[in-house]
Amino acid sequence: MTKSDKINIKPLARVEGNGGIKVEISDNKITNVEVQILEGPRLFETLVIGKTPEENLSLVPRICAICNLSHKYASLRGLEKALDVEIPEATNIFRHIMHHGEMLESHSLHLYFLALPDFFGYDNAVAMADEHGEVVTKALQLKAFGNKIMRMMGGRMIHGENPILGGFGRIPNRKTLIEIQEEAKELLAFAIDTIDILAELEIASHMERDTQFLCCKPPHDGYDYYGDILITSDGLEHLVEDYSKVIEERVVSHSFAKRSLYKGKPFSVGALARMLLLGDRLKGEAKKAYEKLYNERWHRNPLYNNFAQAIEQIFSLESVIETIDQGLEMEQPEVAKPKRTSGTGTGVVEAPRGTLIHHYEIKDGRTAYADYITPTAMFLDDIEAFILKGGEELLSSGKTDNIELQFEMIARSYDPCISCSAHLVTVEFK
Repeated sequence: MTKSDKINIKPLARVEGNGGIKVEISDNKITNVEVQILEGPRLFETLVIGKTPEENLSLVPRICAICNLSHKYASLRGLEKALDVEIPEATNIFRHIMHHGEMLESHSLHLYFLALPDFFGYDNAVAMADEHGEVVTKALQLKAFGNKIMRMMGGRMIHGENPILGGFGRIPNRKTLIEIQEEAKELLAFAIDTIDILAELEIASHMERDTQFLCCKPPHDGYDYYGDILITSDGLEHLVEDYSKVIEERVVSHSFAKRSLYKGKPFSVGALARMLLLGDRLKGEAKKAYEKLYNERWHRNPLYNNFAQAIEQIFSLESVIETIDQGLEMEQPEVAKPKRTSGTGTGVVEAPRGTLIHHYEIKDGRTAYADYITPTAMFLDDIEAFILKGGEELLSSGKTDNIELQFEMIARSYDPCISCSAHLVTVEFK
């Protein structure tokens, strides 16, 4: 590598969508880092204007095929606040099962098929299968299980219409729920074994720097993926209705995705943020896994997001088992009805990749305003900051072999959701 180079990674491999990384180097120092989002703007905030809440609930999952139920769930929470819909406890129970299914599907896809090949020294999961065939096979089973729950609760695999305003079109029968519960028990052993695999990995430190973390606080004393309060690593709590005062959105010239700051600085959301802010609430095997893997470097190193996702797999499997026990004792909940046709509401859930915000203003039964902030739009600045720090350390130490891979691993660790794709990487020096 010469003293002045430009590294272009287009497209970025093994992430959800079409993105790239550009790093400019002058006199052996990094002068610019850009994580480029190359797909065009989606315009969903405009598409829903004038639509009914029910139409919104069919539109917004199209933002993402992987996280379609998280978008549905965040939208439900926001719209039901706006319209004063009181949800029965049984409906909440089944929504939790739905959400855990998506977490399992998404985390298993990212952890085993997009991230682990980097740590094992393979270009992809197919190449990894010869030596780690059992891991790949079990990971496929875990991902299929997450898909099964999503289909069961959503009504179909992608963009399901079964979750509706006020409840569900139908809930699974007792036999189906017991089958899901038994399968979760069987897969739990593999999720626990994954912790031992990760415990043996050596995690690079060249990119380590201080950052900030944000997630939503559950309305109980346990770990969970939803809430009405945003908590941050500086110890503050913020009502979700004040999200626009907490998260400072802006646009940059090199990306079609917005960027976000907290108190003027980059921050992270996602499994690692949740684990650092809520990890002491874990119980059961998830708690044991957290105690085995956690160390102080988690606060400074995004690669540990992969570890946090592995722990959340255990948490979600245990939660599916426990929550189905609760659901088996409940009758089919009635669909709750709106008490008004106008109002404002903000719904927040933890999508697999981090905090997801849906805000609505409804007037006379139609959407007058909508605002969505996705996890990727929150942590893009943080990715750039970690790439900058890592690149500077590698350049100063002369360890520039495979520097492109090191940049990719930082970006991939966040599990950014641009949209589904997987491509080869081209690196150009100009």
